[in-house]
Amino acid sequence: MAVREWKKFLIPYEQAVEELKVKFKSIRREYRRKNENSPIEFVTGRVKELTSILEKANKFNIPIERIEYELEDIAGIRVMCQFVDDIYRVVNLIRQRKDMQIMYEKDYITDVKASGYRSYHIIIKYPVNMADGVKEILAEFQIRTLAMNFWATVEHSLNYKYKHQIPDDIKNKLKGAADAAFNLDQEMLEIKDEIMDAQKLFEVKSSLVSDIMNNIFTLLSAGRSTEAANYRNQLNKLISEGETYELNKLLEDTEKSVRMYK
Repeated sequence: MAVREWKKFLIPYEQAVEELKVKFKSIRREYRRKNENSPIEFVTGRVKELTSILEKANKFNIPIERIEYELEDIAGIRVMCQFVDDIYRVVNLIRQRKDMQIMYEKDYITDVKASGYRSYHIIIKYPVNMADGVKEILAEFQIRTLAMNFWATVEHSLNYKYKHQIPDDIKNKLKGAADAAFNLDQEMLEIKDEIMDAQKLFEVKSSLVSDIMNNIFTLLSAGRSTEAANYRNQLNKLISEGETYELNKLLEDTEKSVRMYK
C-alpha cells in the first residue's frame, strides 16, 4: 500500500478519535455543570503510527488487507480517572451508549497482567460519517487511573528501548512499582470523600473569587477606583485563608455596589 493510500486509509480513524474525544470531554463538562463528581478526569486519543501498525501486523501475522478487521487499536482513546471505582463508572457509561457497539471487554484490573499492567480495555465498533458514506472502524478505549497510566507509560518506554526484552531486574522493579501504584490507588479510594469535599470547596471558592473580580472590574470601568481598590484589598486577604461565608459576604457587598452604579 502506497503512502498516499495509507493516509487515506487512516482518515476515518483520525476522525473517530477526534469525535470520541469531544464526546467524552463533553460528558466531563456535563457532570461539572451539574456540580457532580465526574468519573472522567481527562481524555486523550491517538491514531497509531504507520510503523507501529505494520510492526503489530507482522507480530500477529495479519495480512495488510485484513488490518482494518483484525487490528483493534489503530484508533485509541484513553480515559483517565482519579479513583479505581470511577473506572467502572466510565465502563458503564460506554455500555449505555447507542452510538457505538461494544465488541468485547478486557479487565486487566481484576485480572492483572504478569508484568503488573492494570487497565480496563473496551473494543468498540464505531460508525464514522465520511463524504462517501458511513465507514465502521474498530477503536480501543483504555480506562485507567492516573497512577496506572504513569506506570504504563514507563513500561511502554522501556519495552521500546529493550524491544520487549526488558531485563529481569528491571522487570522485578517494574512489578513492584505497579503494586505500589495500585496500593496508592486503594489508599486514595479510602479517603475519596475527603478528597471530593476538598476539591468541591476549591471549586466553590474559585467561582466566588471569579464573580467578585468581575464586579471589581465593573466598578473600575465605572471610575469608582477607590471603592474597587478597597474590595480588592479585602479579597486579597480572603483568597488564601478566608472562609466560604466571608467570600459570600464580600460577593454580596460588591454586587450591591454594582447595582447602585447601574
